[in-house]
Amino acid sequence: MNKKFITLLAATALFAACQNNKNTQDEKVTKPDVLKMNLDTTVNPADDFFQYANGGWIKNNPIPGHKTSWGIAGVIQDTLYTRLRKINEEAVAKNAKSGASQQIGDFWFSGMDSAAIEKQGLEPLREELNKINAMMTPQDVMMQAAHMHTYGVGVFFGDGVYQDAKNSDVMAYYLSQGGLGLPNRDYYFNTDERTTKVRNEYPNYITKVFVLMGVDEATAKAKATSIIALETRLAKSSRKLEALRDPYANYNKMAISQLNKMAPKTDWPVYLKEMGVQRIDSVIVGQPEFYKELDAVVNTESIQTLKDYMTLQLVTNFAEFLSSPFVNNDFDFYSKTLRGQKEQAPRWKRVLDAEEAAMGEALGQLFAKEYFNEKAKKRYEDIVENVRAAYKIRIEKLEWMTNDTKQKALQKLATIKKKVGYPDKWKNFSSLKIDRGPYVQNIIRSKKWWNDYQLDKLGKPVDRNEWDMTPQTYNAYYNPSNNEIVLPAGIFTVPGYMDDELDDALVYGYAAASTVGHEITHGFDDEGRQFDDKGNLQNWWTKTDEEEFTKRANVLVMQFNNFTPLKDMHINGKATLGENLADLGGILIGLDAFKMTDAYKKGEKISGLTPLQRYFLGYSLGWLYHQRDEELANRLLTDVHSPAKYRVNGPFPNVPEFYEAFNVQPTNKMYIPDSLRVRLW
Repeated sequence: MNKKFITLLAATALFAACQNNKNTQDEKVTKPDVLKMNLDTTVNPADDFFQYANGGWIKNNPIPGHKTSWGIAGVIQDTLYTRLRKINEEAVAKNAKSGASQQIGDFWFSGMDSAAIEKQGLEPLREELNKINAMMTPQDVMMQAAHMHTYGVGVFFGDGVYQDAKNSDVMAYYLSQGGLGLPNRDYYFNTDERTTKVRNEYPNYITKVFVLMGVDEATAKAKATSIIALETRLAKSSRKLEALRDPYANYNKMAISQLNKMAPKTDWPVYLKEMGVQRIDSVIVGQPEFYKELDAVVNTESIQTLKDYMTLQLVTNFAEFLSSPFVNNDFDFYSKTLRGQKEQAPRWKRVLDAEEAAMGEALGQLFAKEYFNEKAKKRYEDIVENVRAAYKIRIEKLEWMTNDTKQKALQKLATIKKKVGYPDKWKNFSSLKIDRGPYVQNIIRSKKWWNDYQLDKLGKPVDRNEWDMTPQTYNAYYNPSNNEIVLPAGIFTVPGYMDDELDDALVYGYAAASTVGHEITHGFDDEGRQFDDKGNLQNWWTKTDEEEFTKRANVLVMQFNNFTPLKDMHINGKATLGENLADLGGILIGLDAFKMTDAYKKGEKISGLTPLQRYFLGYSLGWLYHQRDEELANRLLTDVHSPAKYRVNGPFPNVPEFYEAFNVQPTNKMYIPDSLRVRLW
């Protein structure tokens, strides 16, 4: 995955929104240079480039109370929330009886009907709560767990449908570790002050859930203790974040009929059928040791504890869509304590976020049609090809890679498919039932729709044209199984500027490096490089080249291990290696591509900045973020991306042109001796 953590809606939608009126040919508005106005000139760029590039904006734009971080995507999102709200309110007024307008209008109506939501309390979940309470045996427990998975509640384990990593022409069903109430295993065991604080607050959150359900406080506390003990057992058998990035170690294909060897007391064929898994005879198990322990947990824990755990999972998954006592308790722990958020976003924004998750592509179709024009689409398609050409030259010149591996790398590069802007074929949501009844039921039905949609892929040809992001998403991704880069329209947005107002130096840093080059490099990072040009997990590297790659990549691991964003909390260089490699690779090949442009060759300054300086500033603009310490601490434990500041200050010292552009000397903080720099691509 690429970079930006927050979603937005439609690249050029913002551009139009930020101008009161479209400029005419006779009326041109001179806008300030977005790169120049963000600078903090009190900082030497050779000491802290992130602060130099973005510090001016950060100083003048504190994090809003309802946010855990704030930056470029948030600015865009706020503008677009208003546009989406208008669309939804108009749909409500139409009161359509069918079609997308009916779904959008009714979803908004149910989400905004706070009086009904408060009156309903927990009642919309009563039927499911009764099913949990009726369980009598471990078999009942697993059957109910299977049922809960059909509407998105991942009790005990994780699952999903993806292309088979070793046969990309086939859709496979994956089983993975999961089922924890805290973000990952480390929250159950780490002893640092921040993580310990979160872990100590977790029992209070659980206790309050049960008190809100009518349980007396002493009994609720006892339930919390038992649930945490159960989750700790699962956490002990869960792999660490960095271990989950090994595609071979996390690929264990097993015949469904043989799963009892892994979990002898669990009748997996029966439960898989209950979940709707069909037309396959095998599954891919990510972490077999986890399922061995799960087998023991379900068959040794008391039925009451298992009921309590599943009740907690159900309520936690849907708490934000229930009455305010459940919403507030959920917010206090998962947003305030865990991530440092000071206050809740207004209801209307939360409803729009939920709508995006439920049927975002339906909204995206409207936006893409109106706001991402063919001229912009072609500009970025051309940039992809320019970056591809630059990477080809760089691979051909590699001295450390043998010719056999080099030719296969070039073949993989040549066959990377690009998807830019929006899909050619849109998802059909006509079978998704949305009405003006209980809000949480619309959420549950949408999750059930998505579960059915994914499971229906099993046993059918792979649809290589499908998108896994909406056009309005401020993000991008590389899919190793399809050997493709997917670049939604939203990723190219610069707040307040039309695309043709952006100079090439800025665009090549902001888009060609941090997005296009980044995603292409993912095909050759420590994980992506293990997939061939057909998208199959297959080793196409010579042993010598593998050793060389690892040796050179480990230099980057050590560099990032030495960064300490918070007291006593380091970046995990191994867990973040893939993203750090993609950042560095993107900067290098994006720069090579930029050097081929007239803008670079002419060398003309804009706002007193050279093309090379603007390139590095353009890249940094993509990381215009700051975040609360609690959110930063959470990401250091759970995210494979480094914090924004280090996605700038981390790779730049390994780029020779950075030293040239900003006169970096041995006395500067960002200086790295030549012999200690990463030399991979």
